[in-house]
Amino acid sequence: MTVLIDEPIWPAHGTVWAHLVSDTSYAELHEFAAAAGIPERGFDNDHYDVPLRSWDDLVARGAEPVTGRELLRRLQASGLRVRQRDKRAHRHP
Repeated sequence: MTVLIDEPIWPAHGTVWAHLVSDTSYAELHEFAAAAGIPERGFDNDHYDVPLRSWDDLVARGAEPVTGRELLRRLQASGLRVRQRDKRAHRHP
């Protein structure tokens, strides 16, 4: 199981956000997110957006901290990356 989390540096809604992905499968990602109490509405095609306040807990639960660049590289290498232009037509439950 490899769930990755990048740095919480993306500002929105009064906080900063990180991305949570799996480089194995969407099923693994959804299972991890559900166990951590992350709402489904946080899923954006190939990742979950997670707020700074959740970062330490997600790492404690086993998410591997990586840079944003490394997260993107590994997501692309896994074949699970959804390109920005394809996002509207590509929603995984």
